[in-house]
Amino acid sequence: MNKSELLKKLLPGFIPLFVFIAIDGIWGTRAGLIAALFIGVGEMGWIRIKEKRFDLFVLFDTGLLVVLGSVSIWLDNDIFFKLKPGLVEFILCAILAVSAFSKLNIIGLMTQRYMKDIELNELQIAQFRKTLKLMLFVFFAHTILVFYAAFYMSDAAWAFISGGLFYILFGVVFAFEFIKQRLNSRKPVIQEDEEWLPIVNEQGGIIGKAPRSACHRGEKLLHPVVHLHVLNHQKHVYLQKRPLNKLVQPGKWDTAVGGHISAGETLENALKREAWEEIGLHDFSARLVKTYRWDSPIESELVYVFVSHDFKSIHLHSDEVEEGRFWTLKQIDANIGKDLFTPNFEYEYQLLKKEIF
Repeated sequence: MNKSELLKKLLPGFIPLFVFIAIDGIWGTRAGLIAALFIGVGEMGWIRIKEKRFDLFVLFDTGLLVVLGSVSIWLDNDIFFKLKPGLVEFILCAILAVSAFSKLNIIGLMTQRYMKDIELNELQIAQFRKTLKLMLFVFFAHTILVFYAAFYMSDAAWAFISGGLFYILFGVVFAFEFIKQRLNSRKPVIQEDEEWLPIVNEQGGIIGKAPRSACHRGEKLLHPVVHLHVLNHQKHVYLQKRPLNKLVQPGKWDTAVGGHISAGETLENALKREAWEEIGLHDFSARLVKTYRWDSPIESELVYVFVSHDFKSIHLHSDEVEEGRFWTLKQIDANIGKDLFTPNFEYEYQLLKKEIF
């Protein structure tokens, strides 16, 4: 993701504020408000003509500036205006919090709207959320400082804290992320206790091995995984819900059991281990119904699909799975394509309908 482009798109909304700060220091509050209003309206007109869109962020920033500034003049008390940058940044922090900790990624949606040619894969989205959390921490601390400066510090100190310091912090955050990404890309880190996975050809023959992290960097290292679909007597399908802290497809319903085969591990042992670790299933029989290759932006898998009708020992006992339950075929069919299930499960479900149902 090009973060300089994101910065370029978001900063214009703050221009009226910094115009006011500059003019206010020379010619006073009234002149600053007039100049900020002129700049804000001009920005909105320019964006409308050039990009064929109406920028609500510039409108909000300019409008709030004028309202609080006018109240400040009317009451002859500049505290109302001084609080304005803090209020705007508090709203920004709220947006960052929602984007970083919930499924509604508002910043991500803004990015897609403004930069339609940029697509993020799942790993990049997870990294983006980490950046949002860092920004939230930094800007929330800055918001508190702005409110403090409005009440207890000089006009010059408030002007710097609410203006120049914001730009400095913004630059520091993005410089930190840029340097971290460059270091990570130059020096891949392999932990001593990291799991190693076999590398296979499309027939399943082992041709090498690699650390798990290398298999998840989009390098198309084909590695084997096991998936187990558990059915009851009515042919209802047991699904697990992925925890929200998962890097890949968080919060979505997925195949009952799915996991990697470790280097040196047999297919059968991997299936038994994953079934126990994820849904507490043991003493079960299963049959292989399909093998296929699955490619995603971050990895390539050779998937061994098993089916079992032994479900009575299922019990969730770890944080690997948020919840699990049986779904009827009618319930699954009604929710296909609604971003409720993982793409991998939806693909396998169509295979199972041909092979079993």
